Amino acid sequence: MNLLLEGQVTCMLPVKDMARARRFYEQQLGLAPQGLRPDGKFNYRVGGTTLALFPKPEGTKAEHTAVSFRVESIESAVSALKARGVGFADYNLPGLKTVEHVCVLGSEKAAWFEDPEGNILCLHEDLG
Repeated sequence: MNLLLEGQVTCMLPVKDMARARRFYEQQLGLAPQGLRPDGKFNYRVGGTTLALFPKPEGTKAEHTAVSFRVESIESAVSALKARGVGFADYNLPGLKTVEHVCVLGSEKAAWFEDPEGNILCLHEDLG
């Protein structure tokens, strides 16, 4: 038996300013807080995953997607988040072109945005 298959997954996101990050995740993304942990992390429950913000004075240096949220309708999700002030990225690169913030990548649609701490987040909709 593989113990990892049964375990809980926690996604860790570094943040410079915990209060600013919490406002974004709670007010703009609408995530329900689980609370502050003794080690300084602040947790949110997202489906079967825990999203943990942890203080890191230098923030993030990642240039890749840190978290991708699967949604039923990407157009509806983009519209709802834009109404809450979330800004989406647009790309016009070989193999990666967005139309109204959404890109079709094989069997999924995707749209990217950043949190105020510089973490790259994504929405994706499975097409198959």
